[in-house]
Amino acid sequence: MSVLPLVFTSGWASGINAYAVVLLLGIFGASGLSDEVPETLQRTDVLVTAGVLFLCEAVADKIPYVDSAWDTAHTVIRPVSGAVVAALLAGESGSLPELAAGAVGGSTALLSHLVKAGTRMAVNTSPEPFSNIGVSVAEDLGVAGVVTFAVFNPVAAAVVAGSLLLLGLVVLLFLASRIRRFLRRRAQRREEGRTARPGGQGPQG
Repeated sequence: MSVLPLVFTSGWASGINAYAVVLLLGIFGASGLSDEVPETLQRTDVLVTAGVLFLCEAVADKIPYVDSAWDTAHTVIRPVSGAVVAALLAGESGSLPELAAGAVGGSTALLSHLVKAGTRMAVNTSPEPFSNIGVSVAEDLGVAGVVTFAVFNPVAAAVVAGSLLLLGLVVLLFLASRIRRFLRRRAQRREEGRTARPGGQGPQG
């Protein structure tokens, strides 16, 4: 059976939380629940590193504005992680060229990352932190549930992941005004920070 559905689902999940994907797949492979997981993801050092970074993300992802800064830093990391995981899965299966799998996983991860980052910008227009916590928990549970489902039923999980990705893109369009408001507010804060520094404003002597 082609590994493409698992590649697509892991790519979608990597765009939301790449460390959770590596950690979950590694655990499923090490425990013998899945034969599709390459040994590279099952290594102890990989699992420990992914676990530590997952905990860091679990904290940063729930703090207003810190979550958006974290997303910005992961604009490259998540798509690259999605591509690497996809290529490793394809190499283990042998049913899909690794380059094609990497392209699918990386592009899907990029799209889901953009949905996540844009949604967080919209959420950060509200002053209270509870929205961030709720959205973060929902994302973590969604990634865990869909990736686990993909291990046992990859085709159905890919349909779920594709539906969530499409829904996220539609929601992103409706949140465009809030995202622009967040960007304006962030730009204003940066400008205020520059002018607050000594020598940040006024004529040069």
